Amino acid sequence: MTVNWREKKIVIIGAARQGLALARYLARHGAQVTINDRRTADELVEERKSLSKLNLDWALGAHDPQLVRGCDVVFASGGVPLDNPIVVAAREQGIPLSNDTQVFMDAVPCKTVGITGSAGKTTTTTLVGRIAQGASSGQYGRVWIGGNIGDPLINYVDEMQASDLAILEISSFQAEQMTSSPDIAAVLNITPNHLDRHGTMDNYIAAKSQVLKHQSQSGVAVLGRDDPGAWGLSGEARGRLFSFGFSPLPEGADGAYVEDDRFFIRQAGQVVPLPVAEVIELRGEHNRLNVLAACAIAHAAGFSPEAMRDGVRGFRGVPHRLEFVRTWRGAQWYNDSIATAPERTMAAIHSFGGPLILLLGGRDKDLPWEDLAKLVHQRVDHLVIFGEAAEKIETALGPRVPGNRPFSQVRVASLKDAVLAASRVAQPGFVVLFSPGGTSYDEFKDFAERGERFKEWVLEFSETLR
Repeated sequence: MTVNWREKKIVIIGAARQGLALARYLARHGAQVTINDRRTADELVEERKSLSKLNLDWALGAHDPQLVRGCDVVFASGGVPLDNPIVVAAREQGIPLSNDTQVFMDAVPCKTVGITGSAGKTTTTTLVGRIAQGASSGQYGRVWIGGNIGDPLINYVDEMQASDLAILEISSFQAEQMTSSPDIAAVLNITPNHLDRHGTMDNYIAAKSQVLKHQSQSGVAVLGRDDPGAWGLSGEARGRLFSFGFSPLPEGADGAYVEDDRFFIRQAGQVVPLPVAEVIELRGEHNRLNVLAACAIAHAAGFSPEAMRDGVRGFRGVPHRLEFVRTWRGAQWYNDSIATAPERTMAAIHSFGGPLILLLGGRDKDLPWEDLAKLVHQRVDHLVIFGEAAEKIETALGPRVPGNRPFSQVRVASLKDAVLAASRVAQPGFVVLFSPGGTSYDEFKDFAERGERFKEWVLEFSETLR
């Protein structure tokens, strides 16, 4: 349902990628837009320049709750906390809250695929996009990929045609305000994450569930059946239910499964083999599960097994996700900056079999570290801890026991210090794994900047550095 934004008074909190894209769309559609950010005009020169041809206002330097006076809708970008003064004022005055994803869902003219989860959603979304873009069956016009990755699709919704396909990665922040659901909605998994924003697991699960709750009977829900959090939402499915997982597919159910290391789809009793297992180049069992999820979603969208094989073949991953950086002094260095929760670091550790040096830290998200600490004691030979979360991580690890893993453990202030500390213990045959388990916001603007800096520092090593 397309909304008429003409003359609507809008406040957008956050002048980052999503907020700027939304401001551009709403201003072009006649809304009276005010962009709010706590940064100053001097700090937002490029952002203001990018929107200089549009008729909109800027309210910078603070979050003034008076901005909501006479406002029709407040849009909060993903990183905006719910205790933001403008958000609080909007709720108190009954002013609706929304976001760019919901505006997109109201305007999009074509079929939509939405993918969410605590881990793996970017890899899975990218794979589904590769499958869709490489398909030659012609069942869709143009394929659009975005949402929480790449360009916000609100930038392109006016160009989309009814015959197109839009594939979105959806974060819990984006899902939280949704009142429309994608035609095909996938929930890969739900494990503790972003509790610093959502407060409780119940709130976090409720946010994720929004991608399913507003589907019609013609919709398809694709859920990870091995994950209790995702599978616990099966009762929310309004239309067809499709699952994926390594566990056996229940009798009579539709979904994707693995048998004898081969991938299969079963629907209405018909079994279709998927020729993808032999072309997977991604490391780790969690990535095999991501491939299986992508195949299940692609099947729901009507793509052939051959298109799935072609999309999976040659895919070596997304930057900052178990990304190989270099071999230095015989040790392999990997960048997994995307690991902003302990669960993701655990998956990364399980992806390697040899001696391991782990760089762990960043900013905590009010998540438990105890299970990761147990795994560190089992699998990590040398541990480097850094950043704001260091003390909490050390508490979870408990007292050092000489002769037990980790055989060495050091605490440093910054990521650069951590890289240098790791370089001192790196040996031939080791893997140096940067999989921090915490967010980047204690030092960097986001995980991508953090990952790029990690790679820079590692690539600067000379063979004489010690």
